[in-house]
Amino acid sequence: MSRPNTLIPLAVAASLIVALAGCNQQKQAAGRPAAGPPEVTVVTIEPKPVTVTTELPGRTAAYRVAEIRPQVSGIVLKRLFREGSDVKAGDQLYQIDPATYEASLASAQADVQKAEANLQAARNKAARYGDLVKNSVVSKQDFDDVQASLKQNEAQVASAKAAYNLARINLDYTKVFAPISGRIGKSAVTEGALVTANQSTALATVQQFDPIYVDVTQTASQLMKLREDMASGRIRPAEAGKIPVTLFLNGLDGAYPAKGELQFSDVTVDPGTSSVQLRAVFPNPNKDLLPGLFVRARIEQGVADKAIVVPQAAVSRGPDGTAQVWVVGADNKATVRLIKTERALDNGWLVSDGLAPGERVVVEGLQKVKPGAEVKPVPAPNAVAALPERAASDRAAPAAR
Repeated sequence: MSRPNTLIPLAVAASLIVALAGCNQQKQAAGRPAAGPPEVTVVTIEPKPVTVTTELPGRTAAYRVAEIRPQVSGIVLKRLFREGSDVKAGDQLYQIDPATYEASLASAQADVQKAEANLQAARNKAARYGDLVKNSVVSKQDFDDVQASLKQNEAQVASAKAAYNLARINLDYTKVFAPISGRIGKSAVTEGALVTANQSTALATVQQFDPIYVDVTQTASQLMKLREDMASGRIRPAEAGKIPVTLFLNGLDGAYPAKGELQFSDVTVDPGTSSVQLRAVFPNPNKDLLPGLFVRARIEQGVADKAIVVPQAAVSRGPDGTAQVWVVGADNKATVRLIKTERALDNGWLVSDGLAPGERVVVEGLQKVKPGAEVKPVPAPNAVAALPERAASDRAAPAAR
């Protein structure tokens, strides 16, 4: 048999195999149901009250600070405290040599006694001249001179007593006391040092840590926006006029255990930074917070009663930074919606424009969605759909155009 005759049956057999395989694939394709719309997870927008907060950087500061300076000059005889210890108001800290001030006090006391003796003599003389002038024994001029001398002696007694009081005060100043309770730092002088009255260098510094201040700065624009929101009714002030503050420290897991309270907002704007200083006060019974620590303070500024919040997973950004979400309509078709996000939440965004109550927003399956295409919406489980109850205004998102 020739070679061409051998190849013909093989070719026919191969053609039959291919045809049978194609028929089988067509039957399998016909047996499968058509693919439905992609499944996506959605949340339904429901307004709810949200506590509006702002997280600001700041530093701790002592509640009270007293720089200890001598009010008289002299040699320091004793230092009566341990550096770094706690002292109470009225505790003696230093003893300045009192010898010269004791002598000055004794001299002033003698001057008082001398002036009082002269005054008594002047009174006796004035009394005698009063009788004599009635009988015209002495002239009216002599009587007037005696009366003037009496008044001068009275003034000298008053002056001597004032000098005595000053000498006594200066002697008391040789004992240097703590004006406030707190923790005292390093002493700038030792025994034997010469100090002068009202010198520029403090002998030591006492700082009160409990309670303790936290000073933070807020931009003027943030402050104006908050006032605008409160004036429009979008945010209402905290109850009872108290503004709670939560503190966060570097290296500390979670928040500082004790909550603070905002004390005041400065009345002027710093022209260099366009910011306003805020001050909060915190209890610090264990002295854990020291002045100068860098901290972050979360201030509860008010409550937005009808806030619209979307999970962060639902928000994407366009090339120009605008925020957008996928909204599923009543016909289950998805469309892109530009929104305006104002404040960041723990796991969401506070939306001020672009969404309405009852609308459904896609949170999972964004990669499956195409504009105008039909989708199969599935409600998110509670863990995903739950919206935060606290908003932080510091991490504001770019507004949608």
